[in-house]
Amino acid sequence: MTIKEIQQIIKEFETSSLMTLELETKDVKIKLSKLKQNEISEKHIEKTIEPLTTETNQTKHKVENKNETYIKSPLVGTFYAAATPDAKPFVQVGQHVKKGQVVCIIEAMKIMNEITSPKSGVIKSIDVNNKDVISYDQILMTIGDGVEK
Repeated sequence: MTIKEIQQIIKEFETSSLMTLELETKDVKIKLSKLKQNEISEKHIEKTIEPLTTETNQTKHKVENKNETYIKSPLVGTFYAAATPDAKPFVQVGQHVKKGQVVCIIEAMKIMNEITSPKSGVIKSIDVNNKDVISYDQILMTIGDGVEK
């Protein structure tokens, strides 16, 4: 099973009415749940992924601004602002970035996925905290065009 197939399964699970999903193949075992942590029985606690709801993910519904671009998460995982715990963050608010520059890492299923800037500009906001669990299509950062108005 490829990463793209796993990402598609997670994406479809998040939009479905299913509350839990367990899938096991020869090489991969996936357990997904939309239940809150205190609703999960002890046998379901092992490696459960809990996608964030839109109520807890307020940054998902920012008002679009034509001078800003949002860097959104392409997958469910854990957000890391730096390559290692002791390293400085890839980017900070106010920093100029170039198109293709790595701005963060999202860990999903023990795979570190580098997220790059879709355009050159200035980091206007970082909308998640280091080590936050993030959902698919969640806004991670906002990039402005670099011209202050």
